[in-house]
Parts: sequence; C-alpha cells; structure tokens
Amino acid sequence: MKLDSNNHSVFSLHFHLILVIKYRRKVITDPISERLKEIFASIQPTYNVTLQEWNHDRDHVHILMKTHPNTDISKFLNAYKSASSRLIKKEFPT
Repeated sequence: MKLDSNNHSVFSLHFHLILVIKYRRKVITDPISERLKEIFASIQPTYNVTLQEWNHDRDHVHILMKTHPNTDISKFLNAYKSASSRLIKKEFPT
C-alpha cells in the first residue's frame, strides 16, 4: 500500500461517497455520468482530492476518492453538488 506524507504525518485517506438522485429518479445515463465525472475532475485540484474510482447506476453514483488531511470534505461536496446540479440541469434539460 502506498502512503502519502507531508512534513509531519503519513496518511492514506480514502472516502467512498454514494450520491443519490432526489426521489431516486432513474435519470443517470452514460453521457450524464461522463459529464458528472468531468465536473468532478475540474473541481478536484482546488480541494486536494484525487478520483480513484467512478461507477454509476440509474439513480446513484459511487465515487472513491483520495484526500489530504487538510481537505475540507464538506466544502468540496457543497461545491461539487451545486456546480454539477446547475450544469447538468442546463445541459440535459430532460
């Protein structure tokens, strides 16, 4: 197992997120999932987050990500969910 380090610590932080669509509506298709992944990739450098694995089903997305100890997960999730919701509704109106 590869460990990361900074000046004072050694760490390996992984988070498994499951983001569910409101009312479990079955709206996620392959193009929508790819666009969600692109949005994730555009936001991740700002928050020291690295995408490890991405999977989706019709009503939810599984994300395995790697972070640093100083990463504020709640701010990252807030930024990702608000940006992805706004952009997906605009680009895929159905």
